[in-house]
Amino acid sequence: MTAGTNNTGAPEREWLAEEVHLPVVIARNETYVRERFWTKLRRMVGKIPFSEDLVACYYCAMDRETPVRVRAVLLAALAYFVLPTDVIPDFIAGFGFTDDAAVLATAISVVGRHIKEHHRVRARTTLLKPNPSADGA
Repeated sequence: MTAGTNNTGAPEREWLAEEVHLPVVIARNETYVRERFWTKLRRMVGKIPFSEDLVACYYCAMDRETPVRVRAVLLAALAYFVLPTDVIPDFIAGFGFTDDAAVLATAISVVGRHIKEHHRVRARTTLLKPNPSADGA
């Protein structure tokens, strides 16, 4: 291995850039999700069968005890759910949330062991409220 490259032959600055930008991407996704998640969920809660998993992922992603890379995966999946445009538009009956469900299922398959029972309990409790929100009120 020569100076300025890593063991894959890629320049070091590419690897460094990825490490430097990850916190920026996580912060941007977290802000985006915090601003839009509950509004979209309240509109869609009766129409999507995976609401509990979605909210449990939200609570896990916002939990500061969750590892950074896990938070990154969950926030990316949640940001996809919140996006106003996606591969299959949400208004298409029967199919609109299949892409959202696939993205969420993939995220859960990768980092699901980090979604703790207290995240799931909080999700269930929140969803029982007539107007779900981050504080559960």
